[in-house]
Amino acid sequence: MSKQGKKETDSVILSQAESVASPALTDPKESPAPEAAKVSAITEMVHLIVFKLGAEDYAIKIDQIKEVTVTPSITRMPRTPGFVKGVANIRGDIIAIMNLEERFGIRQVAEQEGAGSGVTYTLVIEAKEYSIGVIVREMPQSLNLAVSKIDKTPAFLQDINVHENYIEGIAKVDNRLIIVLDMYRILTSDEISQLSV
Repeated sequence: MSKQGKKETDSVILSQAESVASPALTDPKESPAPEAAKVSAITEMVHLIVFKLGAEDYAIKIDQIKEVTVTPSITRMPRTPGFVKGVANIRGDIIAIMNLEERFGIRQVAEQEGAGSGVTYTLVIEAKEYSIGVIVREMPQSLNLAVSKIDKTPAFLQDINVHENYIEGIAKVDNRLIIVLDMYRILTSDEISQLSV
């Protein structure tokens, strides 16, 4: 018997056993527990936008993203950090466009077959002090995930040349590991002041 068939059989047997059990034999304290577990499971979900940098999967919480759009034409600006590709007009706002692969020193992978259209996407991040666009090469994907599936970043990874801890954790989805970023901590205060000028 397949696992799914066995599971369905077990659940039918369990429901039949529950219907036969008399109310006097059932502990009233135990019945609310499954309901409470369902409620806590619902409240502990997080909505992520997943994208690739190099060959790896990264994600940002959706509440940090204002919008996702096809990358418009970018105008280069002098005296900006190398990972800032320039500025673009997105819905009437002039926004600096950042390449996270260059920011993190990630080697770009060769474009796959059929992905050579040259179209990229921009995630618009709006913080208190600034707005910035992040270029991604593929269409970002939406993912709802239980918070329990996100592990804290190991301490030895947080301490290597990082001014602030911008890695929130590492999510485990099937056989994939997804690095969850806190976009509000990506830029140093000096970089923010350069973008504000």
